Amino acid sequence: MTSRRLFLATGLAALATPALAQGFELNSKFRPTSVRIKGQYGPGQLLVLPRAHFLYYITAPGEAIRYGVGVGRAGLEFKGTAVIGAKRKWPTWRPTDEMIKREPKTYAEFVDNDYVQPGGPGNPLGARALYLFQNGRDTYYRIHGTNAPRTIGLSVSNGCIRMLNEHARDLYERVPIGAKVTVL
Repeated sequence: MTSRRLFLATGLAALATPALAQGFELNSKFRPTSVRIKGQYGPGQLLVLPRAHFLYYITAPGEAIRYGVGVGRAGLEFKGTAVIGAKRKWPTWRPTDEMIKREPKTYAEFVDNDYVQPGGPGNPLGARALYLFQNGRDTYYRIHGTNAPRTIGLSVSNGCIRMLNEHARDLYERVPIGAKVTVL
């Protein structure tokens, strides 16, 4: 018979590690890895290569931490340069009007209202979010955690750059507001 303590501990562990609770194992090439990098990118900058499904956090000249990411599907991806204009822990979320219009059945709970989904394990932005800004304005694109870990390594999002929650937490602590982001 299962004790109440064991039941609660198991449930809390499942919430804390949703990827493991779902039987998910990340492909090893998408795990954070220290790598050498060429180019003109300076320490503290972020470089995203959507076709390869990698995000690089530049740690020193010629050195970076590489993370696996999920990116926007064709026609919805972000390209160009931006800066981190804001950061949030357990951010709230609401799909953009374009997302609702494109997929009204998927986002039915958001149609004709101002509902904003609170932060938490069920929120699509996951545990952390870095907000991309251009010219002082929010682009509505994010680098964020995800409640869909199986999408890492895929091009399926509405344009944002997704990371495992544990990787998003790590990056969040490393990247300051104002950091430059380049998406090729």
